[in-house]
Amino acid sequence: MIPGDKGKPGRAAMSNPANWRQTVERAEKREFVTELNEVFKASGSVVVAHYAGVTVAQMNDFRSKMRAAGGTVRVAKNRLAKIALQGTESEGMTDLFRGQTLIAFSEDPVTAPKVVMDFAKTNDKLVVLGGAMGATTLNAEGVKSLATLPSLDELRAKLLGLLNAPATRVATVVAAPASQLARVFSAYAKKDEAA
Repeated sequence: MIPGDKGKPGRAAMSNPANWRQTVERAEKREFVTELNEVFKASGSVVVAHYAGVTVAQMNDFRSKMRAAGGTVRVAKNRLAKIALQGTESEGMTDLFRGQTLIAFSEDPVTAPKVVMDFAKTNDKLVVLGGAMGATTLNAEGVKSLATLPSLDELRAKLLGLLNAPATRVATVVAAPASQLARVFSAYAKKDEAA
């Protein structure tokens, strides 16, 4: 690298493929740490799990289920994940990054834990270690408990149902006297016809 020329390979690095490769790898690692740092800051929840023994097909299935639910799964290099955690609210889960780890995250705090726990039920190779929801560090039981809660969409649907129920009842009560009057008039009309 040329002194004072940050991030750009110098002539020595360009002429030596090994130096160039190291420079590119460092840039990729720096980019990965930056992206992961943003994930830790912006996610509603993050789940950390071991995935040793999970096949490629199973991992692809897991990723597609998570993506369909609105979350993301990434394999994490432990050293880089620990660096990315620095300065975030989730810094307390640094100790979880040992062995072959992956992270699952989503904006909705319940989505990632729910999909991870559903997948772990059918695949014992995925072992949930814990995670974080904002500044709260979760152990495996905490993630399991979070997975049992309704998602934001489910809560919105319930709230909408609660708000619509009184309106439906009011419409029924207001319409009831009119329908009763119509029945009474109909009965009198039939009585007059019969007479």
